[in-house]
Amino acid sequence: MSRVAVMGSGSWGTTFGIVLADAGASVTMWGRRETVCDEITLRHTNSAYLGDLPIPESVTATSDPGKALAGAGIVVLAVPSQSLRHTLADWADAVPSDAVLVSLMKGIELGSHRRMSEVIAETTGADPARVAVVSGPNLAREIARRQPTASVVASTGPDAADLVAHACSAPYFRPYTNTDVVGVELGGAVKNVIALAVGIAEGMGFGDNTKATLITRGLAETIRLGVALGADPVTFAGLAGMGDLVATCASPLSRNRTVGVALGQGHSPAEAMVVARTTAEGVKSCAPILELARANGVEMPITEAVVAIVHHGLPLGELGARLLGRPRKPEGI
Repeated sequence: MSRVAVMGSGSWGTTFGIVLADAGASVTMWGRRETVCDEITLRHTNSAYLGDLPIPESVTATSDPGKALAGAGIVVLAVPSQSLRHTLADWADAVPSDAVLVSLMKGIELGSHRRMSEVIAETTGADPARVAVVSGPNLAREIARRQPTASVVASTGPDAADLVAHACSAPYFRPYTNTDVVGVELGGAVKNVIALAVGIAEGMGFGDNTKATLITRGLAETIRLGVALGADPVTFAGLAGMGDLVATCASPLSRNRTVGVALGQGHSPAEAMVVARTTAEGVKSCAPILELARANGVEMPITEAVVAIVHHGLPLGELGARLLGRPRKPEGI
């Protein structure tokens, strides 16, 4: 039986802990709040994030990171992407030297423009072949209800990817492996920005044609960035690309889409997160993604428009003209 530490007790971290336990792993979770950890261990729920959905009795939780990490063969990281480096640095001495490190995060670091797997390797000194990422159409509440889905486990080290895929292979959760870490991570990060754009369009009252256009052209700009950074374009046609993009843009369970709707209704970014009662990775990641694109000579007009709305106060009425008024060109990527 695999011994797994899940560092983070939010909705996705808790849900992935459920998947791991249902697949047969021994799971210890870490959370900042003692009350949440006690609830997970004693009541087998995490009501703040998953309501009354049951957590297996084999899952325990602690607010002591050393206890969670001790003896773990797999360490799953599920903290906010912008706090990963600082938080992981505090834990570095307690992380087992031979553990496979797994990122559940879908963001790009502010300032450095690093992907989360790069932050993990830099902070811990781990060989990148010992780092894996999990991404795909992974809406937490659906998976916590044991609804069928699939995902991708990517690592430059096939052994690491196989180990993690085996550990999370549950009756309702099918993991595929991939070596294209760049493509898998970029697909997960950029889709949050496109989901904000789709939500904004919905909040403004636009229909399915507009949303389908944003999803399709959003995929095109994701592929452009990915190819420029060495990703395999085929990755973006799979679960971590189109699969994750469609789920995040279409579902009312999507945090980024929900915040986007509030933005489209005229709320400021701060107000939108209050109205939506959630935070969204795309709000913070959109700017470093755009900076990364510009540094590599890649055009990302939808991402640029989202950044203009979120960070520079672009009036919503100017959004259509900005996107549709660009010079015409062939449809190709």
